[in-house]
Amino acid sequence: MQIHDAAFLASNTRLDACPPPTLPEYAFIGRSNVGKSSLINMLTGQKALAKTSSTPGKTQLINHFLINKNWYLVDLPGYGYAKVSKVARAQWGKMINFYLRNRENLTCLFVLLDSRLPPQAVDLEFMEMLGTQGIPFVMVFTKADKQSATRTRQLIDAYLEKMSAIWDELPRHFITSAESKEGREEILGFIGKINQQLAETPENP
Repeated sequence: MQIHDAAFLASNTRLDACPPPTLPEYAFIGRSNVGKSSLINMLTGQKALAKTSSTPGKTQLINHFLINKNWYLVDLPGYGYAKVSKVARAQWGKMINFYLRNRENLTCLFVLLDSRLPPQAVDLEFMEMLGTQGIPFVMVFTKADKQSATRTRQLIDAYLEKMSAIWDELPRHFITSAESKEGREEILGFIGKINQQLAETPENP
């Protein structure tokens, strides 16, 4: 799939203020400073579609982008550490959880994980919550260019082994780099295939 049009639509804190749930929606989330905005910009081919910052916790709203005029890309606030108050983190948590549980057109959640780190408890707990609530998601390992491919594979295998202890079937995973554009074709192809399947599925009478 090629992205030829990407436009910012709206930022919201309330689900009922989000764009109408009439198109497939793919949301991106991860711990603060995992490289989410850089990955979104790489996928869409635009340098500043999502705002990047060296300060963790920059994204504080539910940000909707319209891609190719036929699907939504959503940039969600990060979870975990950020230089904000406990009250603000709690508000983000409530907002994110409400969105994930109730956004009817949410097709898949992309959970971003830093490929340079061993399995993190906060990530494992978040993904376990997604599985418990039946929220479809895939794992996206970021910053693969920051170390050797061998080291990246070792850490990813450690993640998968850790998850195998409680998961009967592991979610799909992608390896990415915003710098080298590794994983771009795979992720866009994955989204394009789902969109095609949805378009070919007849609506329920």
